[in-house]
Amino acid sequence: MCAEKMQRLIQAIILGMVMGMAAMGIAGEPGMLQLAFIVQFAMMIMLIIAGLTGWCPGLMILKKIFPPCKENKEG
Repeated sequence: MCAEKMQRLIQAIILGMVMGMAAMGIAGEPGMLQLAFIVQFAMMIMLIIAGLTGWCPGLMILKKIFPPCKENKEG
């Protein structure tokens, strides 16, 4: 497993947790809807920063644990 693929899996897990927290908040669990909003907002900010600057702290950490994915260069 390479770092970039692991990052995408972690993002999917976080989105699933946010969806679960939102569902718990709608069901009446106090504070869960607000927590879901905060986690989702933080993830959005990190993705915007990574998209605009190319700097992603999570990916930097994952690259220390897992090897980077090999780029498929054509031509």
